[in-house]
Amino acid sequence: HVQLVESGGASVQAGGSLRLSCTVSGDTYIKAWFRQAPGKEREAVASILRLSEITEYTDSVKRLFRITQDSARSTVFLQMDRLTPEDTGTYYCAADEMWRPESWMMAARYHNWGQGTQVTVS
Repeated sequence: HVQLVESGGASVQAGGSLRLSCTVSGDTYIKAWFRQAPGKEREAVASILRLSEITEYTDSVKRLFRITQDSARSTVFLQMDRLTPEDTGTYYCAADEMWRPESWMMAARYHNWGQGTQVTVS
């Protein structure tokens, strides 16, 4: 069973930066960040494969956000730059132990979730 704990959420001004962290216990195939704004569906932000470190990004955050992992591949980071109020929401770390045919962007693809960390941009 994989456990995930997010941290790093905060309130920042527009144009600022934040770095989210997610500590992952257990072996994973893929790790991802999702976010959910009030009244909206949860949306995929970025993903990274544990071994190959291949990354994917949703179009709205390309060249603004960067997903990485530490050398032990046990912590995944989301560096967020040039934040706007549209980036406000609860950010969730997700992970799964195996390859699945569903797109990385589908929340149902992930069987392990963190509790979320709040990001507020004003």
